[in-house]
Amino acid sequence: MRISKALLFFFALSVSTLTLYASAPQELAKKLHLIAGKKAIIQWERVFKSNRKMKKYGIDKLSKEEKESLKNYLLDHAADSDHPTVAGM
Repeated sequence: MRISKALLFFFALSVSTLTLYASAPQELAKKLHLIAGKKAIIQWERVFKSNRKMKKYGIDKLSKEEKESLKNYLLDHAADSDHPTVAGM
């Protein structure tokens, strides 16, 4: 009985941790008022290559890991990607 409770707790903790990390870039985008589907992939790439544009969107204040995670999210869900994000969804 003890082992099954421990396994259940570990499983629940693992799932909640995975959910937290999976939603982190989406939450960052939401916090910065960025909608991935509003720009094409090449446009998002230009944003991340320009210090001025990153500052405009507040991306410059993020850690290196957060920037990379956010960039991957925005590119994966850009308007011309396989899985674009639609405003309001």
